[in-house]
Amino acid sequence: MTSAPSSAELVSRVVSRDADAFSLLYDQYAPLVFKLVLRMMRDRAEAEDLLQEIFLQVWRTAASYDARRGELPAWLMTIARSRAIDRLRSPQYRRSTVEVPAGAEAKLAGASDPRDELSAREGATAVRHALASLPQEQRRVIELAYFDGLTQSQIAHKVQEPLGTVKTRIRLGMLKLRGVLALKQAATG
Repeated sequence: MTSAPSSAELVSRVVSRDADAFSLLYDQYAPLVFKLVLRMMRDRAEAEDLLQEIFLQVWRTAASYDARRGELPAWLMTIARSRAIDRLRSPQYRRSTVEVPAGAEAKLAGASDPRDELSAREGATAVRHALASLPQEQRRVIELAYFDGLTQSQIAHKVQEPLGTVKTRIRLGMLKLRGVLALKQAATG
């Protein structure tokens, strides 16, 4: 039995236009990305459509991934968040008033392999634990930015803090998250 390729190896193969590597990357990370997009879009059909666009962008721009700047899931989530915000702000998008039913996120598109589901859950658990280790002020602004899709200006207005303070909290929080997740990966990997 061969071991699964590392994230860096997968991306390198995708850059070389290896469709099998792209399929592996999609199978491994689509459930995690879909969860974020569904939470932001609150519309399953829109989230599914956006998921395809996100991975098309990954296929086209895989060469821009730099492992020294962060882990692959963080890069994918940044792309997903940016695309979701762009979609939500677009004039063509009309936000649905129907809320996503509780537990709908558990039924992820493409999560047929239990190992993929386990990997996605482990990644989500690691991120939740890392978030819990942050000071409350940093955690709140990061959650508002990445899970609620608010801009830094909107966050500043919502938490009634200066924009510079919000930017600093997000930056410091992301640096701490990166450090905590890197330590966890080093300990397990």
